[in-house]
Amino acid sequence: MERPTSRRFVTPLVCGLLVLLFAAPADAAEAANILTEDGVDIRALLRAGGIIGYVILALSVAMVALIVEHLLSIRRSSMMPLRLIEESHQLITSGQLQNAEQLCRQQSSFVGYVVAAGLQEVSLGYPAVEKAMEDAATEQSARLFRKIEYLSVIGTLAPMLGLMGTVWGMIQAFGEFSAKANPQVAEFAPGISHALVTTLMGLCVAVPALGAFALFRNRIDEMVAESSLAAEHVMSPLKRALIERKKTSRDPRSNPSGSPSTAGASSGERTAIPPVAIERERPS
Repeated sequence: MERPTSRRFVTPLVCGLLVLLFAAPADAAEAANILTEDGVDIRALLRAGGIIGYVILALSVAMVALIVEHLLSIRRSSMMPLRLIEESHQLITSGQLQNAEQLCRQQSSFVGYVVAAGLQEVSLGYPAVEKAMEDAATEQSARLFRKIEYLSVIGTLAPMLGLMGTVWGMIQAFGEFSAKANPQVAEFAPGISHALVTTLMGLCVAVPALGAFALFRNRIDEMVAESSLAAEHVMSPLKRALIERKKTSRDPRSNPSGSPSTAGASSGERTAIPPVAIERERPS
């Protein structure tokens, strides 16, 4: 399967965004007016978040990049392309196992990886083929779950960073009035509002990140089950051929003369796969 491509553009996006934000001149008066007559001043909101706000903003950029990448990679057309399933099924039915394995490796996908892993173990019998396919499916599903785990990490870190920024802002807000004899309650409002900005930013990142994580987790469960069934369908002609060859080799009535060539010819008349499977057993 294809490797995640989000890493290629997450770092440049984050760096560029941080450079633009930090390069802008800091103005305390501008940061104080978060709410204006036209609504919320986004630039002042970002400045009020401080360094922790910029970190949360970087996490939001990474979250968007991961969601876009997962939407493109975790889907039916990518994990189990219909054309690959049909072509590999036809090749296996006609006994062209090497061509089928080569085709599956050229077209990277979940089904292709599982089928190619199974075709490598044809010489050991179908139990070995089935075990190889199960191991390959488990490996690929674990890789998919590890890939979406970053969304869960972002969804957990963002509100914690927001809470940390809020606590730090509250400490600063109360520290400014500790030297005053009779501070007014209204004087606390700007500092407290700025302190709550990071909590808001953290929640705005955590909610879609955790929602997307749950969505992709359920989609992976569904796609892995469907892809495993599709891989079994692709390998069904090989399964029937190997089982028939095994029965033929064990049943003396199917070869009364005891000649292995007769058994091979009889098996070859049923299907074209057993001779090809026998050829794969010979050392190259």
